[in-house]
Amino acid sequence: MPDVADYAHTDASVSRRAEKARRLAAYLWDRDISGPELLGLSAATRRKLARAAGANPPSTEETWSAVAELLAAKLAWSARNPGHPAARRPHAEEKILWVKPPVTPWTS
Repeated sequence: MPDVADYAHTDASVSRRAEKARRLAAYLWDRDISGPELLGLSAATRRKLARAAGANPPSTEETWSAVAELLAAKLAWSARNPGHPAARRPHAEEKILWVKPPVTPWTS
């Protein structure tokens, strides 16, 4: 039986996936979207987010999980460095375009 290459896990693929994850994480960070919020979004919304970030939508959950991990790491870092310019979220007002707040039912 011939060796079958696992193209999804070659050095080049891993490198491209990491770069895409960093780009997506930076876009999401600026919009105050957390890892759990990201993972809770529908696949369609995630694809739209990726395109808005200037990236081709990831084809695997592995990339989205990497993005969520990067966001968690950045959150921890920003808690330790609150005054650093990189801890800011310059487009936080755009979060509502992607993550909808829960609807509060009317009460009488």
